[in-house]
Amino acid sequence: MAKRFFLIVLDSFGVGELPDASLWHDEGSNTLGAIRNHPAFHCPNLQKLGLFNIDGVGGGVPMPEASYAKMREKSMGKDTTIGHWEIAGIVSPDPLPTYPDGFPPEIIGEFERRTGRKVLCNKPYSGTEVIKDYGKEHVETGALIVYTSADSVFQIAAHEDVVPVEELYRYCEIAREMLVGKHGVGRVIARPFSGSYPYARTANRHDFSLTPPADTMLDLLKKAGYDTISVGKIFDIFAGKGISQSHRTTSNTHGMQVTKQLQKTAFNGLCFVNLVDFDMKYGHRNDVAGYAAAATEFDEFLGGFIADMGRGDVLLITADHGCDPATPSTDHSREYTPMLICGDGVKGGVNLHIRPTFADISATVLDFFGVDKEQTSGESFWAEVRK
Repeated sequence: MAKRFFLIVLDSFGVGELPDASLWHDEGSNTLGAIRNHPAFHCPNLQKLGLFNIDGVGGGVPMPEASYAKMREKSMGKDTTIGHWEIAGIVSPDPLPTYPDGFPPEIIGEFERRTGRKVLCNKPYSGTEVIKDYGKEHVETGALIVYTSADSVFQIAAHEDVVPVEELYRYCEIAREMLVGKHGVGRVIARPFSGSYPYARTANRHDFSLTPPADTMLDLLKKAGYDTISVGKIFDIFAGKGISQSHRTTSNTHGMQVTKQLQKTAFNGLCFVNLVDFDMKYGHRNDVAGYAAAATEFDEFLGGFIADMGRGDVLLITADHGCDPATPSTDHSREYTPMLICGDGVKGGVNLHIRPTFADISATVLDFFGVDKEQTSGESFWAEVRK
């Protein structure tokens, strides 16, 4: 019989500050806490699974239908790349490089030489504000808007009528080739925009990530003959490594639609999903109402998805970091993440408390499939939750 494991990452859905949050100036951050009392937040299915039973969250039900835990990030960072890598079994002891003062002249100069285009901005910036402030000059001159954030990213924004999307992707590939070693940022991101001033970003974003430095659960599952299916930006985060089939998405809604279609197929392996709108559209824009509504939309999807799970299917819901929309910061926040695991072969109501690393998820996935975790990090909790 085919074995199917659905792993869904609610991008940035943190559940409270980590003990070391002060190192990142994230004291008091709590993404779930920021949205749970908003009128747009209505998540009965997540509540039934045990989201509010997680240690320190509060408001739980008497007998949750899932087993649950609070996950602590062991890696030194709070960005998408190392968060997902840790979920997949790689702990990163050193933070990826960030550039609070912009990229050094040697990087910008080489990038200008290799692309044949000048660079504008080169400083940390909001992605929506940067096109307002530099978009007109870009349209007039053709110079590329390069900016960063508190995360380890090199972002390139360009108007699709000035720089066609495929050309922008080529410039990103040039930057990705350059940004290695001590300048090995987690992601180079294409940020195309369109229309007239003040412009609007399009759905043609594309991430060019570092290749993971070691095998992850994806590689191990693929080598063992299992399907490894990615939905959303999972393919980009892992630079395609260990992935047998990928599905790009344009929004949370699209990602849930794709996941629902995959649920109807007879694959044998892991379906690894990222729903990015929580982070990209709402967390980074300090949009509490939008974040709360996105959680409600996911909860509505979740009810139907669980009802249609097949015999032996497992669903695990988690996150990769926080992005509290109620703080002055628009950057990621250093937070615990939730873990909810359910299925007809999974016990309900098991409190796994605080797990020391996201990598326990990878170890559990591999244990479910009977695949040795080899050199990946983490300890499985499958024996504790399986019926």
